[in-house]
Amino acid sequence: MKNYIIKDEWNIIEEGFDASLGKISESIFSIGNGKMGQRANFEEQYSGDSFQGSYVAGIYYPDKTRVGWWKNGYPAFSHKVINATNWIGLNIDVNGEALDLGRVNVTEFHRMLNMKEGYLKRTFIAELNTGIRVKITATRFCSIVDKEAGTICYEITPLNLATSLKISVYLDGDVKNEDANYDEKFWIERAKKTFQQGALLTMETKRTGFWLTTAMQYAMQIDGEIIVAKEKQILDEKFVAQEVDVILEPEQTLRIYKYAVNLSSENYPKELMENHAQQILQKIVKKGYDQLKIEQAAAWKNKWEESDVLIEGDIAAQQAIRFNIFQLYQTYTGEDARLNIGPKGFTGEKYGGVTYWDTEAYCLPFYLATANQQVARNLLIYRYKHLEKAYENARMLGFSNGAALYPMVTIDGTECHNEWEITFEELHRNGAIAFAIYNYIRYTGEHSYLEQYGLEVLVGIARFWAQRVSWSAAKQQYMLLGITGPNEYENNVNNNWYTNTIAVWCLKYAREAIIYVKESNPDRYEDIAKKLDFREDELSCWKAIEENMYYPEDQKLGIFLQQDGYLDKEQILVKNLPLSERPLNQKWSWDRILRSCFIKQADVLQGLYFFEERYSDEVIRRNYDFYEARTVHESSLSPCVHAILAAKLGDEKRAYEFYLRTARLDLDDYNNDTEDGLHITSMAGSWMSIVEGFAGLRVRENTLHFKPFIPEGWQSYTFRIRFRNTIFQVKVSKHEISITNQSSEERDVLVHNKHVKVPAYGTFKGELVGCQQIV
Repeated sequence: MKNYIIKDEWNIIEEGFDASLGKISESIFSIGNGKMGQRANFEEQYSGDSFQGSYVAGIYYPDKTRVGWWKNGYPAFSHKVINATNWIGLNIDVNGEALDLGRVNVTEFHRMLNMKEGYLKRTFIAELNTGIRVKITATRFCSIVDKEAGTICYEITPLNLATSLKISVYLDGDVKNEDANYDEKFWIERAKKTFQQGALLTMETKRTGFWLTTAMQYAMQIDGEIIVAKEKQILDEKFVAQEVDVILEPEQTLRIYKYAVNLSSENYPKELMENHAQQILQKIVKKGYDQLKIEQAAAWKNKWEESDVLIEGDIAAQQAIRFNIFQLYQTYTGEDARLNIGPKGFTGEKYGGVTYWDTEAYCLPFYLATANQQVARNLLIYRYKHLEKAYENARMLGFSNGAALYPMVTIDGTECHNEWEITFEELHRNGAIAFAIYNYIRYTGEHSYLEQYGLEVLVGIARFWAQRVSWSAAKQQYMLLGITGPNEYENNVNNNWYTNTIAVWCLKYAREAIIYVKESNPDRYEDIAKKLDFREDELSCWKAIEENMYYPEDQKLGIFLQQDGYLDKEQILVKNLPLSERPLNQKWSWDRILRSCFIKQADVLQGLYFFEERYSDEVIRRNYDFYEARTVHESSLSPCVHAILAAKLGDEKRAYEFYLRTARLDLDDYNNDTEDGLHITSMAGSWMSIVEGFAGLRVRENTLHFKPFIPEGWQSYTFRIRFRNTIFQVKVSKHEISITNQSSEERDVLVHNKHVKVPAYGTFKGELVGCQQIV
């Protein structure tokens, strides 16, 4: 765990230059806009340890897997969002010496990510080996208004001596992925050229054939006066630059503006990309840096008005929740149903930048409540568009008759995870995708989604489960054998309780959806049944599985068993593990992990979170106390589920501890892996911990329910949510809850199970405990 990020309500701040923290900071200070993203690499060259990363949404490469590709049904390729053209480059030579923070003395280093206005700023003083001292101020952002554009303002001020600068403003397509399986470079050059104060580079991915055109233009000023210097054009393989010489007197400031655009062939015809790139580039150059920055601040102001969580009395918690919300919106804006949310977003390459079940289980609730309905809908449509590939994935594993198995890891619907215990066994991901449909409809009330898209997905998933179960003659029950649950520290187990539970729920929900569509829109039902070759006698099979599924449990302890034989393991509690042996995945062999009782993330508790209304608080408490004591939380997805359940059970202390852990996971580098990139999908869990945990938000019978408490030490917390054409602002303080209705109609909500009316454009105020109305 690190503790070097300075606490601030609206800014992420690093003081002092520590090269050993460089790659962690490159992740934490990343910027993006949903279309493209950039790690916080330095603009100038750097010889120290660095993880260069610039990414463009939708562009990927199928990297051949190292193992298993020869096995039947095993993915041959691992799809990856790939490192793209470096558009931020500005190499600076000072009197013939490279400005390189790895080779000079650095003082007064300050880096700040301004989340309120959406930009990254870095300042430092460098003393070069020649004795020259220069002050640098570099500010950059990816525009959330012009979403294919990024811009940089880079200032150089010599402090003690006259200085001759050689400046190279460049685009570099000769990049590679840190995670390339065979050290292969994934790009080939298609075209490059220079023009006055600018350059353009077009690259193409091998195999997938995506084109990326990057165009840049720069401008310079000395003490506010525009200058134009003689240029030297440099055109090397996959590289293009404009090089200029500038002389500065002490205390004079050279300001370099660099404007860049990234255009993908996903959005433009290849033959027109250069023209479009130059047109869009000229548009942002005409606006100018100052106007772009003003527009950026205004756009982020609108974002924060929709999604901010205000915490009074806890600056660490406040900084953390805003950081997580900021990174979520830098990663995904929901405007393009072809895109989804990778676990690392645009901040790193681990997990390939591809989609997992994290999206449906963790991110969907955040976007449902903070963005317009189409944003969450597009996350579901993304999966609908991959349904044919889900059929194909199931066929590859030997399933038939329209069974659909969604991939564990994907970009285009193809399974590309290359670990057999995950690819073939972690099947609960199908359940999360079905649950997302249910969750979306429960929240929005849009039942028509079933007949438009949802029913086809649900039938495919139900057919998969119906074929995947095994009948035990000995027990006279159905089972699921050879499974990996959410706890990936167990593989190839029988009857994972959560997987059995969600499989049966999928069958039941699919039956209910069929009945609903058949009654509400018979013609559409007939079309779907014909398209899917669906026979209603399949329903009796599904119902038989529902009624005869086996669920492992231990009646003496009163708990659901994570899987058959779990209690045969030596039962050691996490509190008895030496800190020197954690995290286990970095200190223990995999053999030792698999034989242990330790749990990577919520497994049984994931099911209790999804289906909490089925179980009494006492049942949830027994399982929570048993499994939490054995959980090492070495998945970023784990703490938020524990926070929400702890809050439900009234364990406010543990709820807050788990909130802070999920919220500051990356800022404090809890798991020693932030340098690989941020944990984007789990960031939604920090929002869930506050809204579903502390505020107790649930949707039941088309009504919002709240069961709020306030963590000790907080003065208040405030958030806004959208719910069915109404925006509510909820504030919870030490003694009261206030709910403001920003719609033109009175709304009913429940607080601590008590019905209250919130007037149109008005506010309900009630006591925090008991909800007695305050007049």
